[in-house]
Amino acid sequence: MRRHRTTARGALFLLLVAGLLAGTAAARSGVTTKPIVFPVLGAAHYIDDFGAPRPGGLHQGIDILAAKKSLALAAEAGKVKFWTTSASAGCMLYLYGASGTTYDYVHLNNDLTRGDDNRGKCVAGTSYAPGLKDGGKVAAGQPVGFVGDSGDADGGHAHLHFEVHPGGGKAVDGYPYLQTAQHLLFAEPKGKPFTLELDGTVMKPAALTLQVKVSAVHAWPMGQHQTKLRRPLLLNVPDTAIVQSTYGSSTRETTILSARVGQTVKVWTMPATASLKTERGDDLSLDAALVLLRAS
Repeated sequence: MRRHRTTARGALFLLLVAGLLAGTAAARSGVTTKPIVFPVLGAAHYIDDFGAPRPGGLHQGIDILAAKKSLALAAEAGKVKFWTTSASAGCMLYLYGASGTTYDYVHLNNDLTRGDDNRGKCVAGTSYAPGLKDGGKVAAGQPVGFVGDSGDADGGHAHLHFEVHPGGGKAVDGYPYLQTAQHLLFAEPKGKPFTLELDGTVMKPAALTLQVKVSAVHAWPMGQHQTKLRRPLLLNVPDTAIVQSTYGSSTRETTILSARVGQTVKVWTMPATASLKTERGDDLSLDAALVLLRAS
């Protein structure tokens, strides 16, 4: 096992402040990477703290701060290996990507409650995604675990210590990978049914399409919620979609061409089956079933 230089609670806070003061520098120039799936679903914050001095040596990963028990996602398709015997890393997981790159997921959850109880073991359902097995294959974007504070991060802000090892070799700066990573709207096993409730504003209406700047997404039946987004999304609006304009308690049927740029909108998508394209919200991968335009 590689030795992981992880984050103690005080060092993490100081590095975050330093990074913010420095303007959270852009990805190193000249570095090109194939886009991965961003390894945390939902709100997350990180800076380029790779190589920062830590008590155990130079930091070998990027610390991604997120709410405790946020879903950790597979950066790419591959095979997983559980690691449960490191006092510093706590509950962790290796993802051996199909590209040959290995990704380390460190400080996964070990709490049974929302508090810092440390009563959970490094097992599926607590640290790892329910049903996930050691040595199992995963698809890109598939949930693999839960963000936590196990190991030497205990008692600090929950975060995912994320390492990138091209070719399974030494760690490289994961910041450029994260900067170009694809953020998912939701995470659901491939082929499973889902529908989305989207809140946002109209960017560009057309005869059979609608571009929305999404501020919030609610995914069903898994009950996943993301807010404070500023995500452009291009949707199909087929002839079968219902388009309504609401003003107070009054509602009337209308057409998508009546939508105005900047107008508040709520969209329910048609039931569909999950795929990486729909999870990413690729252009025209989602069909609107109901569009509610809020009249001002």
